[in-house]
Amino acid sequence: MSKHIIITGTSRGIGFELVQLFAKAGHKVLALSRNENPIKTLNLDGVTSFSFDLNDANAYKKVEDFITNEWQHVDILLNNAGALLNKPFAETHISDFEHVYKTNVYGVAELTRIVLPFMTTGSHVITISSMGGVQGSMKFPGLAAYSSSKAAVITLTELLAEEYKATGIAFNVLALGAVQTEMLEEAFPGYEAPTTALEMASYIFEFSLTGQKYYNGKLLQVSNSTP
Repeated sequence: MSKHIIITGTSRGIGFELVQLFAKAGHKVLALSRNENPIKTLNLDGVTSFSFDLNDANAYKKVEDFITNEWQHVDILLNNAGALLNKPFAETHISDFEHVYKTNVYGVAELTRIVLPFMTTGSHVITISSMGGVQGSMKFPGLAAYSSSKAAVITLTELLAEEYKATGIAFNVLALGAVQTEMLEEAFPGYEAPTTALEMASYIFEFSLTGQKYYNGKLLQVSNSTP
């Protein structure tokens, strides 16, 4: 049965692969990214793509209008977009934290708030976090803003699951280990991750469709490295 799926951060990496996986499976997708061209040029059936900036307060109305006029309901929201900053803490100013948190925390919260009225029992909100945001995991210098923002959405997910538990809507968060994406290459030039964007997207694809049956308010650590 075809589902209505919203995915952020779709111009490259995991989000780009996810749109294609859902489209090939016959689902309807709203692909949101600041750069809409990579998805538009694929010309996929059932996929709508328009430019969307999580930092633009006015952009959310566009999403709300699209759902109202075209779909009326949403089955899956995948908060995948993220901003990654690798900078020594002594050089990380409040503006850097604001930039990272606006995308990774505030944007996730606001888009979720906008989409929730269109969701019902069985719907699933998945937020992509990072192993760096998990307490007790290995930490890396230079990621104070990024990893702390990813910790914030883990707790946010737990809170939303509690607040909306009577609705039957599930909220889960996936803390990913290193994945070979353009974003990773920009932050850590030359580093080679053990997992490709398509491999991780394939896992997220399956989890998005079935995870709400088994999990709610849960953090799943999707990483094959230790700790």
